[in-house]
Amino acid sequence: MSQLFAFEQIHQETNSRARLGRLHTPHGTIQTPVFMPVGTRATVKAITPDELRELGATIILANTYHLEMRPGSQLIKEAGGLHKFMAWDRAILTDSGGFQVFSLAKLRQITEAGVLFRSHIDGSEHLFTPERAVAIQENLGADIMMAFDECLPYPVATDYAQQAVERNTRWAERCLKAKGRSDQALFGIVQGGVDPALRRRSAKDLSQMDFPGYGIGGLSVGEPAHLMYQALDATVPCLPSDRPRYLMGVGSPDHLVEGVWRGVDMFDCVFPTRIARNGTALTARGRVVVRNAAYAEDFGPLDPDCDCPTCRQFPRAYIRHLFNTGEMLGPRLVTYHNLHFLIGLMDQIQAAIISDDLPAWRREFWQKHYHCDPPQI
Repeated sequence: MSQLFAFEQIHQETNSRARLGRLHTPHGTIQTPVFMPVGTRATVKAITPDELRELGATIILANTYHLEMRPGSQLIKEAGGLHKFMAWDRAILTDSGGFQVFSLAKLRQITEAGVLFRSHIDGSEHLFTPERAVAIQENLGADIMMAFDECLPYPVATDYAQQAVERNTRWAERCLKAKGRSDQALFGIVQGGVDPALRRRSAKDLSQMDFPGYGIGGLSVGEPAHLMYQALDATVPCLPSDRPRYLMGVGSPDHLVEGVWRGVDMFDCVFPTRIARNGTALTARGRVVVRNAAYAEDFGPLDPDCDCPTCRQFPRAYIRHLFNTGEMLGPRLVTYHNLHFLIGLMDQIQAAIISDDLPAWRREFWQKHYHCDPPQI
């Protein structure tokens, strides 16, 4: 691992794989486990950089595919890199664009070289290779880059999944060879669908390449939760214990708790900001759909247990009014609250880990938030 990057495990929870750690980057130290707000197009929707700092965010995610399509990574490089372009002085992780190529692009064609596709914006043709994905991310200048990979759908045929895992390993090797900047870390990405054997194989193959960190991709793509947990149980023990583990695209409260329980250090997802724009708030007692008529005369806060500015100042009836009249303040207020909730949730998890009280905390969380016991698997 580069001198600019280091991961140290601070505490291993006694009764689970959960752990407390610190990830050092050129733009600050990140306490793990951590939830990373998603700023796909160089902005976390409805939230300013100052508000992100106020919320306590130490690292955010941006997306290679979207930024290369618009405005172009070369323009961002000329602007001084992504940190300067978006006025964010803390750490940034960029996804390689693999997920978006397979989920958004039109008429894609996968070959050993890479993926030929047409942009979802204007239909223009592009070839993303491992080398180009690294070059784009080097233009962007994020602290952490991700290797280019193929995100498998659910379900997927076993034969194809095996071929994709083998290709993913070869692409990861090419990404390592293409990397030129010493001030950026490149993480490999474990794939394999929900097949535990393929997950173990992918994890072991990538571990031999000595990446400074490892993403766990291709989960939360439609599979039942118990299959995701099985995949994590197969993957995490095969990854180096001295490197951060990043579960990609996962951000609902239950999945965060269960991911940490299984040894994951980093998470990201558009979930809290996306549901906020639809009028749904995360609370300690479950979700509140504030647009519903039931809250028309409700003058209480979104979450009585929350001390964020939204909950301190604005009643549910007012926020519902904002949504029903199309005022942009409504989505902003709920977005702030949802990010506050998830970042605060990670703070609670960290405290439970350090006190070796995570099993009791986890059980109380499930009973309070979902009105049931934690999953047994």
